[in-house]
Amino acid sequence: MGKAAKAKAGKKVAAAPLGDKKKKTKNNPLFEKTPKNFKLGGDIQPRRDLTRFVRWPQYIRLQRMKKIMLLRLKMPPAINQFNST
Repeated sequence: MGKAAKAKAGKKVAAAPLGDKKKKTKNNPLFEKTPKNFKLGGDIQPRRDLTRFVRWPQYIRLQRMKKIMLLRLKMPPAINQFNST
């Protein structure tokens, strides 16, 4: 063991003051938390973002495809394969 390791092992941390004890709150049985049940006949599932699965209008699809095509034209595929790793 080096000098630094011995110095750390010898130091003791001071005890916490008496006034800083945490108070435990009693659980009210009227408001118990129960886990949600998403099975059949259970809770309603949370809303999901379905924008990716929407059938978008033709002009939106065209402008997105055009942008991707122009980006691909700028960089050849032989070089672009290294961008995904």
